Amino acid sequence: MRFERLVVEVPGGTLALPLHPQLTVVCGLERAVREALVGELIGSLGPSRPGVHVEVLEASGRRLAVFRPAGGSPRVVEVGTARDLTDEFTDPDGRVDLLAAHGIDVRLARRVLRFTAHELRTAARGDTAVRELAGLDQTALWSAAARVRTTEEQLNAAAEAVGAAPEDAELIDRIEASHAEYELAQEKLSAIRQLAFAVGGVAAISAAMVGLVEPLLAVPLVAIALAATAVALRFRMRAHRAARTEQQSLAAAGADSYLVFQLRRVDGLVSNSLHRKRLLAVAAEHRAAAQAWTELAGDASVSWALEHHDQIVAAAGVQRDARGVEAMSSSGASVDDDTAGAVAHALTARFAEVRELGRDGEGLPLVLDEPFSAVDPTLKPSLLEMLVRTATTTQAVLLTGDEDVAMWARLEAMNGNLSVLEPTSSGAATAGDRAADPASRS
Repeated sequence: MRFERLVVEVPGGTLALPLHPQLTVVCGLERAVREALVGELIGSLGPSRPGVHVEVLEASGRRLAVFRPAGGSPRVVEVGTARDLTDEFTDPDGRVDLLAAHGIDVRLARRVLRFTAHELRTAARGDTAVRELAGLDQTALWSAAARVRTTEEQLNAAAEAVGAAPEDAELIDRIEASHAEYELAQEKLSAIRQLAFAVGGVAAISAAMVGLVEPLLAVPLVAIALAATAVALRFRMRAHRAARTEQQSLAAAGADSYLVFQLRRVDGLVSNSLHRKRLLAVAAEHRAAAQAWTELAGDASVSWALEHHDQIVAAAGVQRDARGVEAMSSSGASVDDDTAGAVAHALTARFAEVRELGRDGEGLPLVLDEPFSAVDPTLKPSLLEMLVRTATTTQAVLLTGDEDVAMWARLEAMNGNLSVLEPTSSGAATAGDRAADPASRS
């Protein structure tokens, strides 16, 4: 939902604000005036007082005009068709409430749809994960994320092709390795056992024969026989350990023996060595990709990072711009990357919240009440540019008394990305403002 026009009846006149579909900057406002205008903007969407009229555009494309005449009943009319939709937006108390029709409580709306400097500071102290990821090499970060996601999809496809689960690949790999170790241990045991038996047998026979002649000379031969037996026992114990390891892996797979595992779990998978090798190879690639991501991004999950992609990229852009301003600054002022990223993340997070505030996915406009008053001046240009980009998907109304912001807005309005309103004492926008705003020409 987007504002198109707000009309407020005041003693002695009427305040008419035609609002840009993306971003409107209302300049020259003192704190008390901003407070009142915030209340009128957000209140116009709920059960507002008589004399507050609003025109909005719903996500569905319907244009609605809400009239609240003094001394009369409020009405909702579809612009263009003049169809009366009052009943659709009337609550049980008989009040017209656009917010309630989308499952939004007016108290929640007043809290979420307004964003102040205090809220920006508070939110900026919150989630550090976005700031940390924004401080990394963005090319390397998203390349690593893409590799994890790609190998994950390949692993899922390879597992599905043979009727297995992706987790089976690692389990099969462990079982194959355990069985290979067991077979190697058995081969070594067999060879050592034969050698030990041969050496021990010869030593024992020799010791018996020599003992008949000279008992002391038989002692070294007995020692050799015992040593051969000890070596055979040692390798036998190693083979038993390998067997136990294999059985533990098989137990995790739900099989009692390697043969049963072959028949139950990978019937068709093991019989087709190409499929098995493909699955194990893809699983190895996925593990390597996941390890590379962890080394770069730490504990942050790939899924979480991709979900917050826009916020991370926006925060990285603000950090980059802030460093550029710092490098060109003659004052030598320094801007902390964490601060820049935190501010950008807080702003984009609030936009994301209002974008899907309604239970039916209906987004709402965000009213920014002088949010950058406590922000480092070197950050303002990049934050304002980010605001223009973000407002392409979620409408914003920026209320300010900052002349620097007003000057920036007047220049940006020439590109048509926003409109500037400077209400006069009579309550109307100036002629220059109406010319800059396409909505005012309708």
